[in-house]
Amino acid sequence: MAIRTLGEREELLRELARVAARVRYRVVEAIGRAGSGHPGGSLSVVDILVVLYFAHMRHTPTNPSWWARDRLVFSKGHGCPALYAVLAEAGYFDPEELATLRRFGSRLQGHPGMTGLPGLEVPAGSLGHGLSVGAGIALGLRLDSIPARVYVVLGDGELDEGQVWEAALFASHQRLSNLVAIVDANGFQLDGPTREILDTEPLLAKWEAFGWEGMEVDGHDHAALLEALEWAASSERAPRVIVARTVKGKGVSFMEGQGAWHGVAPKGEELEKALEELGRAMEVRGEGW
Repeated sequence: MAIRTLGEREELLRELARVAARVRYRVVEAIGRAGSGHPGGSLSVVDILVVLYFAHMRHTPTNPSWWARDRLVFSKGHGCPALYAVLAEAGYFDPEELATLRRFGSRLQGHPGMTGLPGLEVPAGSLGHGLSVGAGIALGLRLDSIPARVYVVLGDGELDEGQVWEAALFASHQRLSNLVAIVDANGFQLDGPTREILDTEPLLAKWEAFGWEGMEVDGHDHAALLEALEWAASSERAPRVIVARTVKGKGVSFMEGQGAWHGVAPKGEELEKALEELGRAMEVRGEGW
């Protein structure tokens, strides 16, 4: 990453806040229009994706297949409305297409599929596969001497899957220093709080026990996320993990910290209230409606 002056970094953080506000509005608008989807986990992961695409990863929307691009494996596929909104915001496709979320024949399916959507690296449906895919890509890039990194975004509930830990062990054994895992740790999964379903805490200690180097951050603090990603990209000897502590439904007051909004779309007055709140957040950041 290019070295930024203090002023440049402050302006970048302001721009990231503006982008995140727009993305959250578009996420809720698209899910509400579709009448189905996963708002809670989509909203919790927004800041992670915004910092990756607008401040950290090497990628070119005008050339999605650029050989030296960094790769994103979005393992928590049900949160794809956030990924779609970020890709649209970054210029991979027209944001108007977000209105087709979950429609028959749309490129924006309820879980990412290989439908020809620019910027989408891999499909994601059943949880637990993404880290294995990311480790394979990272190993392939190293064998081909391609100077790119692979970022895998996982949900904390997804860590219940044993395959995640098999992949973590493989990545450590292979010393895949070009692989970065980011856990969207919002504390909930489909059936309730993660600590009640299958407690995987302490998360960071577990990853470190598998040979990873790790850091824990506030997953909604853009400066902290940027610092963590810069740290992760400096690895030369081991894969690194960022445990990003987030809030389910971040940005919508009645959704925040509520597991009930895992897979329920807001409708009627709830949708209106959510969009009103998110619209005000956009105005505060100088966006207007």
